[in-house]
Amino acid sequence: MARALGIGGAFFKSPDPRALAAWYSTWLRIPVDEQTQSVAFAPDQLPDGAFSVWGPFDAATEYFAPSAKPFMVNLIVDDLDGALSQVAEGGAEIVGEIEEYDFGRFGWFIDPDGNKVELWEPTPASS
Repeated sequence: MARALGIGGAFFKSPDPRALAAWYSTWLRIPVDEQTQSVAFAPDQLPDGAFSVWGPFDAATEYFAPSAKPFMVNLIVDDLDGALSQVAEGGAEIVGEIEEYDFGRFGWFIDPDGNKVELWEPTPASS
């Protein structure tokens, strides 16, 4: 039987995909492809301890608040504090407080389209 092997992408609608892609390119240095307004993150470019998560949430969850969208994107970053400062400088609304767990640190913001984005700085994997 075939099986899924990982997250292949996060796809969502935007009223202005080119402008949103440019915003992420500017404020989080995402290497956006000019033709498709997308980016491929290669596994060998991720820090030790990083992984992808597929996780359905209950329809009544407040975890995506204050966004009214039915999804939230999580981006892996190399410097959570720096990334939050950069997106705030770019006009994003920072929401919540930084949270720390054994597997890393998390922070959140609302992007120009009103999407809640979770930033994750993984704790390096122990060898």
